[in-house]
Amino acid sequence: MAAVAGILFTDLVGLPKFWLAGAETYALDFKTLAVVEVALFAFLESKRYEGFKKTGETGFLNSFPFDPMGMRSEEKKLKELKNGRLAMLAFVGFCSQAAVRGLGPIDSLKEHIANPWATNIFTSSVGPESTVTVAVLSVYPMIVEATRALAPKGEKESVPLFPWNSNDWSS
Repeated sequence: MAAVAGILFTDLVGLPKFWLAGAETYALDFKTLAVVEVALFAFLESKRYEGFKKTGETGFLNSFPFDPMGMRSEEKKLKELKNGRLAMLAFVGFCSQAAVRGLGPIDSLKEHIANPWATNIFTSSVGPESTVTVAVLSVYPMIVEATRALAPKGEKESVPLFPWNSNDWSS
């Protein structure tokens, strides 16, 4: 969620594009920065894991569960989960726009608003692939549910939801 907010902020104020950040020059060289990051995150993750083993909750350092504003509730957990999923989807969209069009999210949105029928994922260079993907992902759940509904009671499902969970790898 923070990455999406950061990408939008840098795009709005005109800072270098997020996909070029690794090519920039920084105060620390890459190796030093990588060592610092690995050491810091190894420490933080070990503390998080220790706290999780003790309390069954996630947190930060010695604060388990981490709730500095006292907003812990089932409703807020669900909202946080949905917000995180939406942010992941937005991040995939930002990366796709950068890879296909070479534009950031704000520039892509401006172009789409200016001419929505000519500037969208289906009219881009990956339009046919996108159309097929959307069609397959839309139809597959219906095929799975129809197979389940039509299968005789007690008979093994012929279309597994996840093939890697199947116990019958030999056939």
